[in-house]
Amino acid sequence: MVILGWLLVIALFVIGMAGTVYPILPGVLAVYFAFFVYGWFFSFDSFGPFFWIIQTLIVIVLLVADYAVGAWGVKKFGGSKLSIWLSTIGIIIGPFVIPAFGLILGPLLGAMIGELIKGQPLEKAFKVGIGSVVGLFTSVVVKVVLQLAMIVVFMIWVIMF
Repeated sequence: MVILGWLLVIALFVIGMAGTVYPILPGVLAVYFAFFVYGWFFSFDSFGPFFWIIQTLIVIVLLVADYAVGAWGVKKFGGSKLSIWLSTIGIIIGPFVIPAFGLILGPLLGAMIGELIKGQPLEKAFKVGIGSVVGLFTSVVVKVVLQLAMIVVFMIWVIMF
């Protein structure tokens, strides 16, 4: 059971980290759920209130930052709210429509379409599309850092307490 418990925890960590790049995977929620799996298999004793407060705050910051950083990329490059929405939709459906390149083309095209609908010239629409990709990559970096922080805090708690 010990091996199964650790395999599940590690699998959830891997799924969580993969979710930083592939938005259809649960990402941070998989990492958070790994803590519960550990508790169910081993013990919740080492996790006090301070552990849960730290981890929950990181989850909240990550969820807010994920949307905010993506929107920042579109806004920074002069995009509209419509472009933000269509870019977000593009991030979600892009990998399914264009498997190899959809993660990049989805938000790019979504933001561009949003600007073209608003009557902006193609140059401006492309610039906003590039902003959505910049926001996506920045968001991925933020997610990787915060999720790694969650895993490190977990490992410290498990080893120390």
